[in-house]
Amino acid sequence: MVQKARIRLSSTEVSELEGVTKEIKDVVQKTGIHMYGPIPLPTKRLRVTTIKSPCGEGTNSWEKWELRIHKRLVDLLADDRSMALVMKIQIPDSVIVEIELL
Repeated sequence: MVQKARIRLSSTEVSELEGVTKEIKDVVQKTGIHMYGPIPLPTKRLRVTTIKSPCGEGTNSWEKWELRIHKRLVDLLADDRSMALVMKIQIPDSVIVEIELL
């Protein structure tokens, strides 16, 4: 039975995120199922500005820190066997995967 699966990937490391999407593409090509994506979603930027001086006195010099969260969206029209192969992919710790069956 063919069902639609939506895979959401998010990570702070672009290279590891692209590696996981490449492995999903390899599984898709081996099994011959239909894949839509990876669709890049907008990058979320978390910004924190702090004053450099620990006591709060002195010059107004600030440090700016930024954490970027990159996201990808992949839709698959897959059966049970191919979804099992997709779930067996080795995923790094920095990549968060959400699989939703539609």
